[in-house]
Amino acid sequence: MTHTTTLLKLIGTAAIALTLAACGNATTENTDVQTQTAAAQSVGTNIQKVSQGTFSGRSDHITTGQVTLEKTANGYQLSFAGDFELDGAPDPIVAIGNGGKYLPANKIGKLKNRTGRQVYQLPASFKPGQFSQVYVWCEQFSVPLGIADLT
Repeated sequence: MTHTTTLLKLIGTAAIALTLAACGNATTENTDVQTQTAAAQSVGTNIQKVSQGTFSGRSDHITTGQVTLEKTANGYQLSFAGDFELDGAPDPIVAIGNGGKYLPANKIGKLKNRTGRQVYQLPASFKPGQFSQVYVWCEQFSVPLGIADLT
């Protein structure tokens, strides 16, 4: 063999070794991600459903999907299901209320996304039974975009 042929074989062998090593690291990283995901899901089993509702649109807006009030180790949270959808509006927020009334003091926060699953942590002072509705509210025009009655 010539010196050039030997050098090309060494380079080829090194490239294969590096590729295999990289695949081995990717597998290890993938396993770590799977382990972390499984751990997060096992923590999720400590979540207790308290009540739930279905959004219906208001003020000529289309708001759909499920919302669940849940008790966790960290307190209470609102979980919007993957089927949540808002057709659009400026400045939407999430709030809790009662009897068809929204009060600015009951604001939870800005709507994270107009579609899909999202979770909102409720204040430590929240007590189930105080509120029976979840609002998606337009602050700019002070109108409801959607309301879900919790049952």
